[in-house]
Amino acid sequence: MASSTGDGVSEKGKNSKKTKSQMEESELLSVPDGWKEAPFTKDDNPRGLMEESSFATLFPKYREAYLKECWPLVEKALGEVHIKATLDLIEGSISVCTSKKTYDPYAIVRGRDLIKLLARSVPFEQAVRILLDDMACDIIKIGTLVRNRERFVKRRQRLIGPKGSTLKALELLTNCYVMVQGNTVSALGPFNGLKEVRKVVMDTMKNIHPIYNIKTLMIKRELSKDTDLRSQSWERFLPKFRHKNLAKRREPKKKSVKKQYTPFPPAQPENAVDKELATGEFFLRESVKKRKKMEEVKVKQAEALTKKQEERNKAFIPPKEKPLMKKSAKVPTEGKLDIEALKEKVKKAKTKRLGAPPTMNTTVVLLVEEDVWIEVVHSECSDEGEDECKRADDYNENVVAVRNSRIPIWGPSVT
Repeated sequence: MASSTGDGVSEKGKNSKKTKSQMEESELLSVPDGWKEAPFTKDDNPRGLMEESSFATLFPKYREAYLKECWPLVEKALGEVHIKATLDLIEGSISVCTSKKTYDPYAIVRGRDLIKLLARSVPFEQAVRILLDDMACDIIKIGTLVRNRERFVKRRQRLIGPKGSTLKALELLTNCYVMVQGNTVSALGPFNGLKEVRKVVMDTMKNIHPIYNIKTLMIKRELSKDTDLRSQSWERFLPKFRHKNLAKRREPKKKSVKKQYTPFPPAQPENAVDKELATGEFFLRESVKKRKKMEEVKVKQAEALTKKQEERNKAFIPPKEKPLMKKSAKVPTEGKLDIEALKEKVKKAKTKRLGAPPTMNTTVVLLVEEDVWIEVVHSECSDEGEDECKRADDYNENVVAVRNSRIPIWGPSVT
């Protein structure tokens, strides 16, 4: 029993030692809030630098006017850290170099970053911040990440966002200044922010929308405010976005079917001699072979001539003309007409006619068939329609139709 209790005490002691060591490591690695590194002064390096260092960079033609305007401010800012700067408008270059009064060895590197940012269209008010100790810069080259130019322009515009909203959100979350210009992205800010900016830019060029990374940064920002969660893993809180390729895979037009595997090699193809041996031409004389070839050539020539002649004769064949008048359907003459039905039809037509003159007592004689006559008597004229009745007397003999499908009408006679 004693041994078991002793072992339990020893295990507890080991666990407590591990937790203490882990706490000490985390305290050593974490930077306390509000801590700043002491600035580098002349007392740290009173003798200065032994050798002169210099850097130079080229700038595009369109930046010449802006650099000429702000160059006195650049010289003044670099003069405070004892760095000389020269602007060469003929060659289109800017150069910086150390002097005898320069005591900070890292000042020349900051001067180099300053002229690089100015050449990449970063305004002087932002670029001059690189001279501070807690600032750094990163120039990300994105021109070679995408081959297709149109796709590159779309992804670069996606990084900027509508009216620069995506870029502004990235600047607020990382505390960095981001400038997208041409084939490069210039970023200026603290080291932690520059790391996040580079990740977002590279993912955007790899067709991952920046909104996913921005959402992750927002969650990280809220988690960092909680002191209990600083030493814990944040994987359970961060969203996991999976890449979904919704576009269907394009199927090829010609699908290649794999042949069944056989261990035997393919049959050897026949050459010209084998074909002649198979047909028996190999044993013929040369004169016979030539004659046979000439006959085949003549047959082919004759076929070609006939085809050409047919094509030439096509131009002389007149096209088929369309008939000017359509053939009217003939009325069938077989069978007898229904006289009673014809009477009813005439009566209805007279009564239904719109705008007809007042009726009058007329006799109309209709010839329907040979030796068959019909009299149709209309009602008397009214008092108001005497003029119309007089006009009707003028049409004494009006032939409207002919025998067999045309009915002659002898003009209305007033009784």
